[in-house]
Amino acid sequence: MTETGTDQLARRTAAFFDLDKTVIAKSSTLAFSRSFYQGGLINRRAVLRSAYAQFVYLVGGADHDQMERMREYLSGLVTGWDVQTVKDIVAETLHTIVDPIVYDEAITLIEEHHLAHRDVVVVSSSGTEVVEPIGEMLGADHIVATRMVVDDGKFTGDIDFYAYAENKAEAIRKMAADDGYDLARCYAYSDSVTDLPMLEAVGHPYAVNPDRALRKIAAERGWPVLVFSKPVALRQRRASIREAPKPAIAAAAIGAGAAAAGLAWYAMRRRGR
Repeated sequence: MTETGTDQLARRTAAFFDLDKTVIAKSSTLAFSRSFYQGGLINRRAVLRSAYAQFVYLVGGADHDQMERMREYLSGLVTGWDVQTVKDIVAETLHTIVDPIVYDEAITLIEEHHLAHRDVVVVSSSGTEVVEPIGEMLGADHIVATRMVVDDGKFTGDIDFYAYAENKAEAIRKMAADDGYDLARCYAYSDSVTDLPMLEAVGHPYAVNPDRALRKIAAERGWPVLVFSKPVALRQRRASIREAPKPAIAAAAIGAGAAAAGLAWYAMRRRGR
């Protein structure tokens, strides 16, 4: 490779997005519990337990111990599930369940990063079978997700790779080495202090709807804090964009960028008081 080619490769950048409560308003895995129940994979008690876990997660976030308990619970829950059945259920219900809970502000950011020629990577602790179709729906270029061990087409309950905490950062660093991303010029977005290693791995970390611990760290380090609060039906949003004249689309993108910058400025101004 020529020196110029090497320089071009080194200049590649990406934006890494946590999924739950950053891009979508719920836990992606728990959101499918009712669909898994209807598909015969779990019983009614598991649905109720998932609904309670979703409530706790939405209200207070999830610390390390809670995430570990959730990992153990979900690992045991999926043991013996047919992988293709899971994929089919997710594909059939994806737009009904996930489409309405995507944050409008997150989609705007994803579009802005693509316009800036950055790759968009969804990084989630949920399983690949759930994250991959969501990432495709969002227009992500790559995903990083938890991989379960599969034997004879069924989940064994063991985990091959758990996309959580430091593992997320390691996956990002490996991706940067393989694909030539300059992490110092990359962006990362998350709501949880458990994603601190991922945020620290890039030059432009953002706290989105942060839990208390991450909000404190963001304030101490001067990281921008963004508040996403407008879930939008993704298909309707994209339909309206396709129907809008090009000048209006450009104006909307510029306005969204100014709004994001304004949020960051306001957060920093309040910290300076």
